[in-house]
Amino acid sequence: MKKHLFWWQLGGFVFASLGGIFLHYLFELTGKSNVAAIISGVNESTWEHMKLLFFPLLVFALIQSRYFKSSCFWWIKLGGTLLGLVLIPVLFYTANGAFGKTPDWFNISTFFISAAAVFFAEYRLFKEEKECKRAWIPVLVFIVLAAAFAIFTFYPPAIPLFKDPTSGAYGII
Repeated sequence: MKKHLFWWQLGGFVFASLGGIFLHYLFELTGKSNVAAIISGVNESTWEHMKLLFFPLLVFALIQSRYFKSSCFWWIKLGGTLLGLVLIPVLFYTANGAFGKTPDWFNISTFFISAAAVFFAEYRLFKEEKECKRAWIPVLVFIVLAAAFAIFTFYPPAIPLFKDPTSGAYGII
């Protein structure tokens, strides 16, 4: 499988990118369905943009797991996912802190930069993987993250990460 790793990771980047674009609009396309809200963006907050990356990464990991027989698979996928989830707010808030309000093209590019970083980091980790134990731990973390994204969609804390910069509201608008 390692000889096809580059193509898997490139396909994953395309899948996550297109999936994130689709999920950005899914909530509106479904007439603001609460079911769609669980996995799609419900506002323009940084948290909701992190969700747009998380769910396509999770779905792609589930697909890829059927073909990758590695004891480190879920550890590597978790590492990549956490990298992407951290990069989105780091890039956004760093740029906004340094330059003030950033243009929309830059804000959108942070999503794609984060997605590319995920698959590049995973590529490197898959190439150098060692033996891993306790594969249930990263699976549990993925479940907790999915639950957090769902819960905070409906009950977001009143902190800047969850605040929609266009309306000033939190959660479903």
